[in-house]
Amino acid sequence: MNYFRHRPLGLLAPALLIAVAGCSPSGGGTTTAVPSPDAKTAKVCRELHRVLPGKLDGRSRNDPEPRSAYTAGWGNPAIILRCGVVRPPKMVDPKVAEGGDPDAIAGGVNGVDWLMEKQDDGTWRFTTANRVAYVQVSLPEGLSAQEEGASVLTDLARAVKKAIPKGIASMR
Repeated sequence: MNYFRHRPLGLLAPALLIAVAGCSPSGGGTTTAVPSPDAKTAKVCRELHRVLPGKLDGRSRNDPEPRSAYTAGWGNPAIILRCGVVRPPKMVDPKVAEGGDPDAIAGGVNGVDWLMEKQDDGTWRFTTANRVAYVQVSLPEGLSAQEEGASVLTDLARAVKKAIPKGIASMR
């Protein structure tokens, strides 16, 4: 069951007051794991890659290695986007849907629903919900959700809405 279908879109706003850090390495030569989406998901991920902005929160495009149509990056250290990732386990956790899990918050920014999830190392990542593909965005350490996080998700919303249709993603 998809608990994000009827969640208010404004729930992410209070969460954006929390300082977040990302999962990408610091410094130049950023590398990231490339997702392996199924054929249907790969098609929309390639479309997303085509329409992604050249700048994100004022940072220029700086894609990670290995280069792929399923990953993108901006800045140094890089904000990392991965398209075609597997569904995060907390996305179907009833505690999250009821607002009872402080490590995962559901909400939306500019018409795109997101799961903001605290990682074991204390960093945060954002994963789209209610779209036919899961898109994951990680902020590097030192960027705050209040200042950069909201701007990053706002800057990505247009591309996500254009390339990734609403719907239910593969259960993989």
